[in-house]
Amino acid sequence: VQLQASGGGLVQAGDSLRLSCTASGRTFSPYVMGWFRQAPGKEREFVGRISSGGGSTYYADSVKDRFTISRDNAKKMVFLQMNSLKTEDTAVYYCAATTVGWASSSSRWSRPTGYSYWGQGTQVTVSS
Repeated sequence: VQLQASGGGLVQAGDSLRLSCTASGRTFSPYVMGWFRQAPGKEREFVGRISSGGGSTYYADSVKDRFTISRDNAKKMVFLQMNSLKTEDTAVYYCAATTVGWASSSSRWSRPTGYSYWGQGTQVTVSS
């Protein structure tokens, strides 16, 4: 599956932004989809994930209650709605797909190595 993220931009603290990730290829719905981000000089970090059917989500503590992941399997898209943005949310955001099962250990799905397919990333900059 090929992934392409979009929707990044420059916003002010407190604003909202919605990122999209569009998949191409034969299949999309079987994949658990994740979002990661990477700030300059830092490692790529887990943001959240959504189950293949979209019924379950999980978020990193740093974004919980502010970010929401959703997906539309018919359109082969996954979304990251980001509200109440903070300057520390500034990063390049990546969508990724994994065949690691939803119930698998967090050591697998919380790390970039657990994902087989990646989008190219979209820059989000939050100014104060």
